[in-house]
Parts: sequence; C-alpha cells; structure tokens
Amino acid sequence: MKLSQFGYELPEDRIAQHPAENRDESKLMVLHRKTGEIEHKMFKDVIDYFNEDDIFVMNDTKVFPARLYGNKEKTGARIEVFLLRELNPETKLWDVLVDPARKIRIGNKLYFGEDENLVAEVIDNTTSRGRTLRFLYDGSYEEFRQALKELGETPLPKELNRDVEPEDEERYQTIFAEKEGAVAAPVAGLHFSKHLLKRLEIKGIKRTAVTMHIGLGTFAPVEVEDLSKHKMDSEQAFITQETCDIVNHAIDTRKNVCAVGTTTMRTLESAVSSDGHLNTFNEWTNKFIFPPYVFTIANSMITNFHHPKSTLMMQAAAFAGYDFLNEAYQVALKEGYKFSTYGDAMLIID
Repeated sequence: MKLSQFGYELPEDRIAQHPAENRDESKLMVLHRKTGEIEHKMFKDVIDYFNEDDIFVMNDTKVFPARLYGNKEKTGARIEVFLLRELNPETKLWDVLVDPARKIRIGNKLYFGEDENLVAEVIDNTTSRGRTLRFLYDGSYEEFRQALKELGETPLPKELNRDVEPEDEERYQTIFAEKEGAVAAPVAGLHFSKHLLKRLEIKGIKRTAVTMHIGLGTFAPVEVEDLSKHKMDSEQAFITQETCDIVNHAIDTRKNVCAVGTTTMRTLESAVSSDGHLNTFNEWTNKFIFPPYVFTIANSMITNFHHPKSTLMMQAAAFAGYDFLNEAYQVALKEGYKFSTYGDAMLIID
C-alpha cells in the first residue's frame, strides 16, 4: 500500500489535550469486522464484549521521565535532551535527541539542575538530532538514575503542544505499568481504571502482560510512498513463558484474545510459532504491520484514533480492514471523538 492512502484531515481541536476525567469514561467506538456495524459506547462498556476465560494482553512497560533541559557550557543556551536508550550503565552512555541540534557538537558539555551537579559530554553524532552523551556523575549508579528522574519531566508527545502539568505524571502512565524503559506510553492501556480491572476479574476475564519498551521510532514519520520500504526502529520486547501458557491455552480453547494497543499486537506478532502459537521472546523487534496482513494470535484489539499517515493507523487498518477503518475515522470526526494520546478508544472485534 501507499503512504498517501492514509492521509486525512485532522483538525487541531480534535487532538485531545487532556485525558477524560475518569480513565474508563472516554468514548469507545466498537467495530464489528464481520457485519460492518459500528457502535458508540463508553470505554467501561468494553467488558460487555468479552466472557469468562477470554484474555486481555497488555503492555506493562513503564514510562520514565525522559525529557531533560540543560544549559550549554559558556553560552548557557537552553537545550532539550530527550533520553532514548541507555547504552552502557557502567560508563553512563545514552542515546539522546537534542533540540536545537545545530548548537550541539562533539565535545560540548551540558549542565543540568540548579546546582549543575549533573554534567553530560557529547561524544558522538548519530543522526541530525541524535547524539551520544556520556554523563559525568560522581555518585552511585542508583543515585545517578534517581538524579535523572528528579531532573526529567513526563515526555508528553510534541503534538499536544502544551507544557507538562502535574496530573500528567500519573495519567501518562497505565495503572498496570511495572517495567521501566519506555519513552512513550502504551496509550490504549491508559483507559483502564482499577475499578474496570476489578470488574473484569469478577467476570472471569483474564489478563496477562507482555513488555515492549516504546521508543520514538513508533511515532517517526514514514518518508517513503511505498510502505514496504519503510524501516521501523527496533524496540526491546519481552514475553514470558507464563504469558505464553495463558495465551496459548486461550487459543486452543477458542477463547478471545484481545491485544490492548498496537505495541502489544506488534510484540505478539513478533513471537509467533510455526503452529500458530505464542513463543517466549527477549529480543529487539522492528516489525512493521500494514495492510494486507494476516494476524495470528489476537482476534480483537483496542487502540486509539491515530494521526494521519502514522504507523499506528496503518496497523489498525491492517486489523480492521482498510476501508472499514477509513469509514470509522470519518464517523469519529463527525461524532466528535477525540484523537491521539489522550483521545478516545476503538475496539475492533469479529
């Protein structure tokens, strides 16, 4: 398929700037693939579409405060540093993005915090905005990581175009987040409340987790018209034997398996065995899913409404069907659904 086939007009006022007051009270659009029916619900109604022993698979990655602001030596220029991944804990090497990049060259030093006790030196250029930094810190590794957390802020996506607010620290994190390592939240999971999880448990609906540490590559723009030529950045993912046992039992007993979010779905589809079951996984994956694609593990999916020409929209189209997803997006625009990170949700089922 072509990149241009995923373009549509998204008015700025449809990009949710804040989450719903209660996590599970965002809007939910339900897409029935077999009949083409579209329903309009609230997210907490998602429980009505699943039964005892059905499975929800969630991404339990935890977002760390990846956006820092430092000052360049001598000039004092304010520089944004976005932590992407830790390369070496012993030498405190990190892959980062810097902004404005034109001011940051190899050998420059950046100073962080009011007392400037955290210093980083630029040791390499990786891309136009990418740099490798070596942090210079005298304390222990644990103290260094704590310093990063205290200096960092919640890495809200740029498209929100607003300052981070106190509530973002809690709301830009799923309530089941456990394993720190993501620089962006698995946003489909943001809709689940503790109350909703309890209701699922009471109904006998099971849940299990995979881990994908989401990087900015998930949101990188596609710059080729032929989608088969697009290369995703690799992201680290994990699937335990326990999760495999739960999911494979559901497959064998013909229960529903619902992937909560595109990152969960990509993780599952990166670990498919030759007989259509789920394998354990502890690797980096750059799997890119776009139409046409035959899914193996999950037969339902929860996702948000995504930006035009995004890899997230392409994956949703692969699962819902290209024409059906386009129809759903037009209905969403007409009916006042909110898009993007803090926006409303979609459940795609048979």
